[in-house]
Amino acid sequence: MNPSLLRLSLVSIFILLLSGSVALAWQSDAQSDLPNVILLLGDDHGWDETGYNGHPYLKTPVLDEMAAQGIRMNRFYSASPVCSPTRGSILTGRHPNRYGTFTPGFSIRPEEVSIAQLLKNAGYATAHFGKWHLGPVKAESPTNPGAMGFEEWLSHDNFFEMNPVLSRNGASPEVFKGEGSEVIVREALAFMEKAKEAGKPFFVVIWFGSPHEPYSALPKDLALYDDLPLDFANKTVRLTSNETGEPVDRLQRGVLRERFAEITAMDRTIGWVRDYLKSEDLRENTLLWYFGDNGTPKEGNATVPFREEKGSVYEGGIRVPSVLEWPAAFPVPAVTDVNIVSSDVFPTLCAIVGQSIPSRPVDGINLLPIFSQKIAQRPEPIKFWNGAPRTQSGIVPKPYIAPELQEGTTPLAKLQDGIATRNFKNFHHPDILPQDYRGPRAILDNDFKLVIHERKDGTVFRELFQVKMDPAEKKNLIADYPKLAEDLEKSLLEWQQSVLKSLMGEDY
Repeated sequence: MNPSLLRLSLVSIFILLLSGSVALAWQSDAQSDLPNVILLLGDDHGWDETGYNGHPYLKTPVLDEMAAQGIRMNRFYSASPVCSPTRGSILTGRHPNRYGTFTPGFSIRPEEVSIAQLLKNAGYATAHFGKWHLGPVKAESPTNPGAMGFEEWLSHDNFFEMNPVLSRNGASPEVFKGEGSEVIVREALAFMEKAKEAGKPFFVVIWFGSPHEPYSALPKDLALYDDLPLDFANKTVRLTSNETGEPVDRLQRGVLRERFAEITAMDRTIGWVRDYLKSEDLRENTLLWYFGDNGTPKEGNATVPFREEKGSVYEGGIRVPSVLEWPAAFPVPAVTDVNIVSSDVFPTLCAIVGQSIPSRPVDGINLLPIFSQKIAQRPEPIKFWNGAPRTQSGIVPKPYIAPELQEGTTPLAKLQDGIATRNFKNFHHPDILPQDYRGPRAILDNDFKLVIHERKDGTVFRELFQVKMDPAEKKNLIADYPKLAEDLEKSLLEWQQSVLKSLMGEDY
């Protein structure tokens, strides 16, 4: 790896990292010396949709500055190409198929151990703001943010737009007037101030509703994109109408004007967080981490340089922007091309605050040795799998959680079966059958990526890409490296067996 891609030169921090983890710096100190942690997540924000990644029109000055001053992760992946599963991976460090969060509409399971629970045990004030999408946010839900370790929450079951309808700590939903990103960041800043006054470190999760469709934005943000070229995105796309909640066909250029405006508004509010931390003398010892939950959706795909988009295990569905700032630990700007995934957040934060990893399979790794240059490659491959609950004719799966506890309460603009709220589900998995291994899947080693699909006739289709040289995944090299492909597939299958055992409940 080119040393210029990863330049972390503060000797004292480097020594601490080499000795095990950054957590050693705080284990013997007072609770107040623990770093504050803020996790920021964009909804459907693809890899190229930032200025620092070379987008020709988007304006993201705050993320650009974070990329220039902090750690820029060029090869960051979401654990899933869709939102709910990735969110589960962040909280648990585990692939979402292990607990039945296969796709949007599937909840997490109550027995999962959340990073919020561990940080709360370590003395943190914990709070969630924005999109939850791992189960209902109402008080009686066994998978609401409170059940997962967040002392306070102002959250939505799914995504939200302008004037969001949110539930505070599980109470009846209420309308909060204003631009969606601005609403939740103001609330998050108020919580940080309260925690600071109480002398507690804070763990704040801000999961934006932007830039998920349908799009709505403030006039000042829309005006930034009034002059998009007439030949840019000159095609028709389908998305949700804010007026009817039903699908509508529109010219993509107008859609992207609104999408870009939402991203710029989100970027601005991230700047509010950075400004607050600086004004309160909290910035040095606060870990601020932003990334997206999956790739760009179809209606927003105009400049994606990768293959396919949201929903796919090709690069376009799972490669997302990611930047991190923590001046006390990483004062020198850095860029890394090591493969990183959202499941790595959990074990990394555990290492930082000195919390033990639960005694169950965890799919992420501690990233501190990568950030410190102790290792220049990922020690094990990343696995992706778009699994699904088993469907058998005449057999009704047993709900993991009572259906009435899975009913959502917070409305959104997009109707589903004529309903503005969303319900969730999760099922018991009694055993393992050959059909359970199906579904689009991939394994990403340091240089090669194996992608496996089942065709409609049941045959298996395999592709092998050297993704660092071929990020668009155009050249299938499986005929050139048959043994490598065979070894990667064997490793992927062994991992799937572990995942299915977890799905059966063996980890609990």
